[in-house]
Amino acid sequence: MDDWTAPGAYDVAPGVFRIPLPLPNDGLRAVNVYVVETDDGLVLVDAGWALQESRHLLSDGLKEIGGHLGDIRRFLVTHVHRDHYTQAVAIRRDFGSQVSLGTGERATLELVQQPGTGALTHQMTVLRRNGAAQLAATIEEFARAGVDAADDDRSDWDDPDDWLTPGPLPLAGGRLLDVVETPGHTTGHVVFHDLEASLLFAGDHVLPTITPSIGFEPIETKDPLGAFLRSLSLVRSRPDALLLPAHGPVAPSVHARVDELIAHHGTRLDQVLAAMAGGATTAAEIAGILTWTRRERKLADLDPFNSMLAISETGAHLELLVAQGRASVTDDDGVLRYS
Repeated sequence: MDDWTAPGAYDVAPGVFRIPLPLPNDGLRAVNVYVVETDDGLVLVDAGWALQESRHLLSDGLKEIGGHLGDIRRFLVTHVHRDHYTQAVAIRRDFGSQVSLGTGERATLELVQQPGTGALTHQMTVLRRNGAAQLAATIEEFARAGVDAADDDRSDWDDPDDWLTPGPLPLAGGRLLDVVETPGHTTGHVVFHDLEASLLFAGDHVLPTITPSIGFEPIETKDPLGAFLRSLSLVRSRPDALLLPAHGPVAPSVHARVDELIAHHGTRLDQVLAAMAGGATTAAEIAGILTWTRRERKLADLDPFNSMLAISETGAHLELLVAQGRASVTDDDGVLRYS
């Protein structure tokens, strides 16, 4: 299929369907929700963003396979980001579906539910530490103007019914999913591996055409890129499977894409070292030397939000280089400088 975002329900394996749902003003364009048929109704991997249009298209997609929202017995959510989690909470309120989330997301979910806690508060601190004080001020100005008002709405958030831990997860009818912890994109990200059917419900951990953001969370995380690479190696050590990603088309091999992602970050680490050798000392300076996206755009050509992602990811690469002993860091009056 040429356009993986086109609405509908798409058969990807026996008893498994993909339903792409829209995202608001998002470069990712859509998020894939996977419907698994069981002997006790439907189990959905991820849920989408709690938007009226998204709910309508999910309902329409379920109708194509003979179901409806009330048939959803459980949501298995790969991570706590809004485009994966919030629609599960909304549908549970109306139909009583069970919502399950990885236990490693507990601290993040507690934080985003606290009144008066901006979703980007911690990231502004990170930006300033990374030498991007002006960008932080710009984003804070947008926030005060109400650009991120949706992020201040706590009504979309609530605790899950249960917290997932690593191990087998049997579904009614005999299908068995392995819950595998894959921290990196978020602290508590999990994937679901169906060994018998050779399927990996990968969330944002393994994406077919882009690399997931790293180092962008509302809580302090240590060495997120190191965690991500270790998670990739863990998934690579398991049997290969059909890649069922949250963003992008289904791909034939998890292993092939994991190899590409590991190679990409290896190259990126070398590029960061080269930028330091040229005299750049902060994550912001280094991000300004590198290029971004498949179009190889410069940092100055990115919008403020994507500039923040780029600088945060550069900071994650620098943190890993320090952990590897390939770079050193000093604190210069609150700004981290690397060499």
